[in-house]
Amino acid sequence: MCNHDSFMNQAVELSALALTNPTGGPFGAIIVKNGEVIGKGNNSVSTNNDPTAHAEVMAIRDACKNLNTFQLDDCILYTSCEPCPMCFGAIYWSRLSKVYYACTKKDASDTGFDDDFIYRELNLEHTKRKIPMIALDKEKAIEIFQKWKEKQDKIDY
Repeated sequence: MCNHDSFMNQAVELSALALTNPTGGPFGAIIVKNGEVIGKGNNSVSTNNDPTAHAEVMAIRDACKNLNTFQLDDCILYTSCEPCPMCFGAIYWSRLSKVYYACTKKDASDTGFDDDFIYRELNLEHTKRKIPMIALDKEKAIEIFQKWKEKQDKIDY
């Protein structure tokens, strides 16, 4: 039987590292499989100079390394805050089975971590985004996609 409170407390403890060490923002996450913690992460954006070093992404990286896989089927994420859009994508790409979170995205926004503009940007036409997305000639790139589709020994994910 899972002890959700215990696992969430571990994630929140990782978020508290930001209060005593210059690790990044106050976010922490753990990944659990079969009742065992197999990945941990805390926000280390500023210490790693890596804008993708969010707690959830760091925990996913740690769990994948520890399990020697790129998919986390049957694994559960406990995170101190509702995941941002980037982490949301990483959760789906890694195939986590469930997510438990403590603070909401509104709580994060009220603390100065506002991702709402990203949600709004996603719904805009590419050319109307703050960072325009401009398609160029895809002839060579689409050939690679076609060859990939035909490749017999590829690793699907």
